[in-house]
Amino acid sequence: MDHRSMRSPLARAIGLGSAKEGAGPWWAERVSAVALVPLALWFAASIMAHTGSNYAAFIAWLRTPLAATLMILLLIALFHHTALGLQVVIEDYVHSRTKFVAIVAVRLGCFALAVTGIMATLHIAFIG
Repeated sequence: MDHRSMRSPLARAIGLGSAKEGAGPWWAERVSAVALVPLALWFAASIMAHTGSNYAAFIAWLRTPLAATLMILLLIALFHHTALGLQVVIEDYVHSRTKFVAIVAVRLGCFALAVTGIMATLHIAFIG
């Protein structure tokens, strides 16, 4: 009998070092979280400032280059951060073959929502 087969999985893994993966998504999640702070504050302040405004005033505000640009940046950061966070949850708690399908579905869903929001913002900004 081989001596290695008697060892536990933890005993076999100790001393092998890190897998050299995972730092990139971790940093991306932190950077997107930091980017979301000022963007979310801007969005909340803008919505509060337009409370009581009519539809035309809100559309006129969103047609300004600064508002449209910040809205697109908010959508990108928001859905990128959401996809990364949901992927971590799936990786931690789904222990079956559906893990890959769930991660792909989450990524495609977040991408679709981001593209839809960006296209709507661009439509309002350029077409009205």
